[in-house]
Amino acid sequence: MTQLTVYPDTDPSMKLVDTRDGVEIANVLGGIGVTFERWEASVPLGADADQDAVLAAYDAEVKKLMAEGGYQTVDVVRVKPDNPDRVAMRQKFLAEHTHDEDEVRFFVEGAGAFYLRQSGKVYRVVCERNDLLSVPANITHWFDTGPHPEFCAIRIFTSPDGWVGHFTGDDIATRFPKFGE
Repeated sequence: MTQLTVYPDTDPSMKLVDTRDGVEIANVLGGIGVTFERWEASVPLGADADQDAVLAAYDAEVKKLMAEGGYQTVDVVRVKPDNPDRVAMRQKFLAEHTHDEDEVRFFVEGAGAFYLRQSGKVYRVVCERNDLLSVPANITHWFDTGPHPEFCAIRIFTSPDGWVGHFTGDDIATRFPKFGE
């Protein structure tokens, strides 16, 4: 189940907020400009569903998001526990970074954890199937796929270049609880 935990960015042992309530999650994240919504990921995906199959299954949802936000590009990231690049992929996303544009994700399968750092706090959002998260441009954050990743998220971008991260060089992600461990 989706969970939000908020910590001071200096003390990962102190929980300021710890909730699974969707309304509370949306309200707390809304306070830092992040959108959290529960959608319906109603189409089960086959084991071999590729990007085209996932986008076809969720065509109406994708079109709605793109029209509402003026987004231009969409792709799918689907990672399974047997992915040979899972360790390198996890390490890349675990590094704190920002983007010049919003980061919009609709989780249609599995789970992963976003960590958002804003105003002296770290917001850990474990996103699962049916979760839509939109992180505004320039918010420092990282994403943890977990040691045995299993998720599928539709990613929507303003820029045709897609995912472009600007890494901060801060090792803050090493100090906070990892997803799935």
